Amino acid sequence: MKHINLNAFSDVSKRTRVIAGSAAAILAAGTIGAVSASAAAPAAPAAGTVPASVRADAAPRDLVSTTHLDIDAATRAARAALDAAEREGQRVSVAVVDRNGNTLVTLRGDGAGPQSYESAEQKAFTAVSWNAPTSELVERLKSAPNLKDIPGTLFLAGGAPVAVKGAPVAGIGVAGAPSGDLDEKFARAGVTALSR
Repeated sequence: MKHINLNAFSDVSKRTRVIAGSAAAILAAGTIGAVSASAAAPAAPAAGTVPASVRADAAPRDLVSTTHLDIDAATRAARAALDAAEREGQRVSVAVVDRNGNTLVTLRGDGAGPQSYESAEQKAFTAVSWNAPTSELVERLKSAPNLKDIPGTLFLAGGAPVAVKGAPVAGIGVAGAPSGDLDEKFARAGVTALSR
């Protein structure tokens, strides 16, 4: 450690010398503390190993398997829905979500309105959540109006579920056409593309 000779600063006030000396002491203490702390830290486990205290192997009976669309299938479905809309001159956005409602693919068609992007995702989320076309869910609102308060949902026609053996695996949502019936028609074209 380097020492500071405060006497060399004879023309400097005593107060300045005390402050300079205090700063040097604080700096030295910090350095010694940092060295001591790093010396006391436990060694990190070797790369690729997990300490036994945090590793747990779950029993197979405690696990659940789910089925999801892969990205290629989700893209194919989204493209089929967008193509169906474009053939009819409609400017829409298309979203495909997985079983958990996470967005896999979103396509915003040329000229689609800014609101259509989020609406398509919400319709897809709603369809997969209830495993039903959103046009049917609109009818359910008559008997359970609070359904519309669930975050992330949109109870307008235009969402269609993708199911395997009756269980939902994805949802396709379309928004931007002048009617929900058209949006849903295009969403169903996406579902149909997956069955080929």
